[in-house]
Amino acid sequence: MCVRHNLHHATEDPEVVRRLIRENPWGTLVGSNNGAPVASHYPILLDEEAEGLAVLTHVGRPGEMIHGFGDREILLIIQGRNGYVSPSWYAPGTTRAPTWNFSAAHCYGVPQILDEEENLAVLARLVAHFERQVEEPMLLDLDWGRPVAQGTVGIRLPITRFVCKIKMSQDKDPVTQRQVMAALRAPGPFQNPKLADDMARALSSD
Repeated sequence: MCVRHNLHHATEDPEVVRRLIRENPWGTLVGSNNGAPVASHYPILLDEEAEGLAVLTHVGRPGEMIHGFGDREILLIIQGRNGYVSPSWYAPGTTRAPTWNFSAAHCYGVPQILDEEENLAVLARLVAHFERQVEEPMLLDLDWGRPVAQGTVGIRLPITRFVCKIKMSQDKDPVTQRQVMAALRAPGPFQNPKLADDMARALSSD
């Protein structure tokens, strides 16, 4: 994601980042190991009890050593719904250039290592977060989960700064915006009704 300033797409509102994390609880942790970039992909939870912006997650051992968790800043990438936008959906007489609509946040902070009990509690919360959506939830049994949790390292990541972009055709004319949302909701190779919903929300908040 380009970090150049763009008034149409950039936001400094932490509530937008919170919503993005809640709706897309899968993140990419990016760190470094001896000067080489390393990345890991894990489910994440927004730390709802934090005064500031923070997330809870874990890595499998020895991920904490590969990333060199300690006093070093890492990057957490959150990506929301995204999709191709064809210029054939634009209003007549406008640009012929296609584009890609997306939501993404680059979040930075120094991870805090959780102790074993804190990690187990976070893992239990993580399982409950997803299991509550199925008919017969299977929550994490702490006695069974304790030895399994020993293969992971829990972290809390206070987010001290972020760059967030919500690019949802804000720079297009109203006719184009309506036609793009209609096309995303219609059957076809690029059907993406949830992206159309994200567009509607972003455009209504402008």
